[in-house]
Amino acid sequence: MRPNRTLEIGTGLFVLLGFAALLFLTTQLPASGVKFGAAKAGYHVTAEFDNIGDLKVGAPVTVAGVRVGEVAGIRFDSKDYKAVVSLRIDPQYQQIPEDSFASIQTQGLLGGKYVGISPGGLDSYLKDGSRIDQTQSAIVLESLINKFFAGYTSKGSGDSHSQGADNQSKVESKK
Repeated sequence: MRPNRTLEIGTGLFVLLGFAALLFLTTQLPASGVKFGAAKAGYHVTAEFDNIGDLKVGAPVTVAGVRVGEVAGIRFDSKDYKAVVSLRIDPQYQQIPEDSFASIQTQGLLGGKYVGISPGGLDSYLKDGSRIDQTQSAIVLESLINKFFAGYTSKGSGDSHSQGADNQSKVESKK
């Protein structure tokens, strides 16, 4: 009876450890919304997008591949029917030109979304409360696949129709 009891306790501890690890990992994800520590310093800028895909609060903001901040908030503007994304930029990155271009990028083929900023050329820089006017929405993989298959099927049905007409002509010429 003793070895069976030890096995049960060991299994229970293993399961408990698994749940603790899962809880820790979920709090570390950007989308979890659970933040430990004080709010980070920096300045906030906004950008409007037609489609943000699955961009989440806490997603990175990068310039030239270097993380310069994070997505601080996302809201829907019911007047313009656009998503307004608030970006918190770290204070050491004060010289991002005002005419910069913001786009929603994907990490890898099926990875999460992040905001990439391509610097412009002006000598005036973004400051707290600024707005990035030039944006590019997220590319939604599902819509690209749907467009591809829609184009493929319309091509395929057109070919089979013309092929049927060619066969009909051949049959009539043999008569």
